Amino acid sequence: MQIGLIIIGDEVISGKRQDKHLAQANELLKPRGLQISWVRIVGDEPNLLQQTLEQTFDSGAVVFCFGGIGATPDDRTRQCAAAALGLPIEPHPEGVAEIEAQFGEDAYPQRIKMAEYPEGAAIIPNFYNRVPGFSIKDHHFMPGFPMMAKPMMEWVLNQYYSQNYQSPTIEKGIKLINGQESEWVEFMQTFEKQFPQLRLFSLPSILEDETRTIDLGVEGLEDDVLKGYEALIEEARKRNAEWHPL
Repeated sequence: MQIGLIIIGDEVISGKRQDKHLAQANELLKPRGLQISWVRIVGDEPNLLQQTLEQTFDSGAVVFCFGGIGATPDDRTRQCAAAALGLPIEPHPEGVAEIEAQFGEDAYPQRIKMAEYPEGAAIIPNFYNRVPGFSIKDHHFMPGFPMMAKPMMEWVLNQYYSQNYQSPTIEKGIKLINGQESEWVEFMQTFEKQFPQLRLFSLPSILEDETRTIDLGVEGLEDDVLKGYEALIEEARKRNAEWHPL
């Protein structure tokens, strides 16, 4: 199952707000044996947002979208999702009921607009303030507030995708001191052929004192990872490389 994130908002593009959705999504997905395939950050400009959604609706991916579903003029995600699907936007009875229950007469005339979704959408319960998100065509639209979005995303995962859960993966690796990635390329190529079930990663860094390091490690199911990890250690020892566990 390919999983994507769309993080929406000019404030994220400009740096006024730092994204927290990617970290939260990983916290929810990894224990379920799922992982993110791609992330897009898009501003509130409607043409680009609609084009982005047209592409992702056609991709067949499961997509979690964060932001832009409020009632102010710069919140355009609901309208762009409808346009991307060629569907009308209309009040959702359950969404209307939730917002009315939360705000009473104060739901009108503005807050009630947040219950307008593309035709055929299903609501996502909002456990924080009862203003729902919505789901349509394996796309799940939630507020930009992380404290609202996290339990909503968890509900979506359990409601729609529990049959896709797998055994969680783990990571193990070593930190090579004063190593060069180029010296390890041939080994990494051989390693990937020997352990095709593992994801090998190599992350070089340069410290403030100019020391160069490489985080070399593997991700996968525990039994496989332990075998791959031992192979990394054996190679480091064979090369008399300076290293320590990550």
